[in-house]
Amino acid sequence: MLTLAVLITSAALTLAGCSRSNATKSSSGDKSAGASSSSSPSPSPSSTVSVPSGTQLTDQGSTLSFGDTGSVIFETTQNRGTVLQLTVKSVTKGSLADFKGFILDDKYKQNADYYYARVTVKNVGQGDVGGVAVPLWGVNASNTLLPAVNFTTTFAKCPSSLLPAKFGPGAAVSTCLVYLSPDKGALSAISYRPSQEFNPIVWKGDITTPKRTPTKKPKAKKKG
Repeated sequence: MLTLAVLITSAALTLAGCSRSNATKSSSGDKSAGASSSSSPSPSPSSTVSVPSGTQLTDQGSTLSFGDTGSVIFETTQNRGTVLQLTVKSVTKGSLADFKGFILDDKYKQNADYYYARVTVKNVGQGDVGGVAVPLWGVNASNTLLPAVNFTTTFAKCPSSLLPAKFGPGAAVSTCLVYLSPDKGALSAISYRPSQEFNPIVWKGDITTPKRTPTKKPKAKKKG
């Protein structure tokens, strides 16, 4: 059995061989997600990334629909960045039953709702930003940023991965991101928000809830 463990400090979320940061409050009073520098880099205060001719960056504060593509500057460090095209294709609500084989050992995980976002990422800039997490966050109804879980083992319902180790100009990848929303919190959007000062770009749309086939109880045998 795989163990689902959650470490809440500043705070880190771990799902059985998976690791990312959990949501915390920022100093400004808004809710945001803390993260380690290895998994969720922040952009430098002033960008030196060159935007290719003919590429229109998506305005900060834009609201897009599922299926739309946003073009953004993404920097892992001050001297390492590029322009990415991010597309949130769809979001599906999961269930605890999907995590069969994992040990849900505390109420935080047992009372959470799970969501799977299918996304594509394309590097249309000149830099290489390989080996880092896809820079997209979930946003729940209480306006909390939710980090995607970074799996180190395969999760068949939503196969997730970091960007490939080399992700240079022209590279593209499709992947699936898992978001855990505490206390049965409904997911309301997917967000690109690389820093606290950035007015987020969000994707919204209908979230699919798969129909569950009810389990049939065995018929009682008639006596006599």
